[in-house]
Parts: sequence; C-alpha cells; structure tokens
Amino acid sequence: MSGESAGLGALEAVERYLVARGAAKPSPHTVAAYRRDLRGVLGCVARVRGCDAGEVVLAGLDAGVLRAGFAEFAAKRAASSVVRAWSTWNGFFDFWVSEGVVAGNPMSAVPRPRVRPSGPKPLMGEDTPERLLEALARGARRARDPWPERDLAVLALALLTGMRSAEMLALRVESVGGRVGERRIRVVGKGGGERVLPIEAPLEVLLEAYLVSRRERFGAVRGVDPLLVDNRGQGLRRGGLQYLVRQCYRHAGVHDRVARGTLVHALRHTFATRLAEDGASVSEIMHLLGHASVVSSQAYIEVTARAQREAAGSNRTYGVVRRLVGEGGDG
Repeated sequence: MSGESAGLGALEAVERYLVARGAAKPSPHTVAAYRRDLRGVLGCVARVRGCDAGEVVLAGLDAGVLRAGFAEFAAKRAASSVVRAWSTWNGFFDFWVSEGVVAGNPMSAVPRPRVRPSGPKPLMGEDTPERLLEALARGARRARDPWPERDLAVLALALLTGMRSAEMLALRVESVGGRVGERRIRVVGKGGGERVLPIEAPLEVLLEAYLVSRRERFGAVRGVDPLLVDNRGQGLRRGGLQYLVRQCYRHAGVHDRVARGTLVHALRHTFATRLAEDGASVSEIMHLLGHASVVSSQAYIEVTARAQREAAGSNRTYGVVRRLVGEGGDG
C-alpha cells in the first residue's frame, strides 16, 4: 500500500476514479449510476461507523467495514441493485489496486446476492405493437400539450431499432444520415462502442414528419441538437422518456400488457423477439442490439423456440392424440 492511500479520502477517491473512467467515454447515465452506487454504499459505511462520509478514508475501507455497509445498503434495495453496486465497487477497487494505492481488493470477502437471470420480457400479446402504433397514429394522447408526431416517432424508433433508453437519449439530429431510401442511424452504445442501424422508408417518413412539426414549434433544428426533445424543445431525459412511453401505453389501452419495471426496455425486447421469430441469426441479433456477448442474444432464440413449442403443443389435434395415447396406455 502506498503512502498516498493513508490520507486519501474515500469521496475524493470516488471522484478521481470516475474521472479515470472517462477515458472509456461512458454515457452520462452510466457515470451517474457509478456515482450513485459508490456514494450510496459509502454513506452506509459512514453511518455504520458513526461519522460523515467525508471523514472516511480509502485505507479504512476493509472487508469488515464494507460487509456492514453493504448489509445496510441492501436492506431497502432489490437484489439486482445490490449486485450492480457490488460490481461497481469491485471495479473501483480494481482500479486503485492497479494504481498501486491499495494492496488488494476486499470485495471478494463481501457477499453479493444471487440474482436469477431474467429472460426477455417483450410486450405481451401478438398484436400489441401494431395496436400501440395504430392508436398513436389515429389521434393524440390526452396531454396538456399533445404532440402526436413526436410520440409516434419515439415509439416507432424504439420498436424498429431496439435501442436502449440511453442510446435513444444520446441521439443527435445528425445521427440519422444517408440518402433518401437508404437512411441509417449511428448509435453510441455501452462503453462508447458504435453501431449503424438501417432505417426503412416507413420509419424515415415518421421521423421526417416529427422534425417538420418540431421546426413549426421551435424553429430551426441543427445537426448537433438532440434528436428527441420534450415539449419545451429541450433534450428528452430518462424520466421524460419513461413518462412518455407509459402514457402512450395507457392511450393505446395496452398498459396491462407490459411486464412490471420494463417500460422502454419492453420495446427493445419486442424488437429482438420478433427478429428471432422471423429467423434472424444470433450474430445478426447481437449486432443490431449492440450486445457484447452472444449469450445475451441467444436468450431471444431460446425464448422463441420455447414459445414455438408451446404454440405447437396447444394445437387442438394434440388433445385427441393425448386421449388416444392415454387410452392405449391403459390397455
């Protein structure tokens, strides 16, 4: 352990770590999540020790203190949130070990809850995506300042590209490029990785209608401006996007077809599930969704295979065969 760690405050260590992480160009949402997890556990550690977070030093964060801090942190949070915080702290200590400031990573001695991997959760009901888009196309949802062109463009963009919330919010007007009929959209994904997604003519028409309505509301639109904006012309934020999508579900009468806690992610899962149903390969799904691992993409193939088997098994003729088999077995 270097002499620097003796007096290095934990809060300062957190901020220095986040600055170092900036070299990988994480999204602002990712940085905010890291800071929230690091400061959240640090606050619990401080309470356990009966001091302010500003008084905690990096050298004092041993396994025993962290176990107590995580126990308090976990008391009012879902297991998935605790696992995410554990991973953030693990990366935090790995960084300071690599810098030679601390001798080892104590997180291996801090238990983390086991979370069952959750499968894809697309919108329920075969006709739900169509019902959702058609409802938005027929008329504006009930709102103080309705903007049907924007709402339809946002929902169609999510359903036809499978982008994550953060990826949609990071889009600029200039992210959409290419000749008419050959449009594509450049997406910055997790870890700053880029991928280019094709846009077919119908989505191109919806995006252009939205931009026309936006110019009528707010005037000129520059290429560097956010692609998706709120009703004041400001870049749409995470909470605003979630609210917009939730209200669109209610407008279309499909809010009961959305798995709890998914909202925008249900649109991404629907996109991927339909790709798998239509025969897309794992590598194609992996590229279009920006997955870093084949395992994530494979989940959609497996879910689709199960769904197909269940659908085939529900064939009424199977009922007759089952009875015949049962009768034959009894003899």
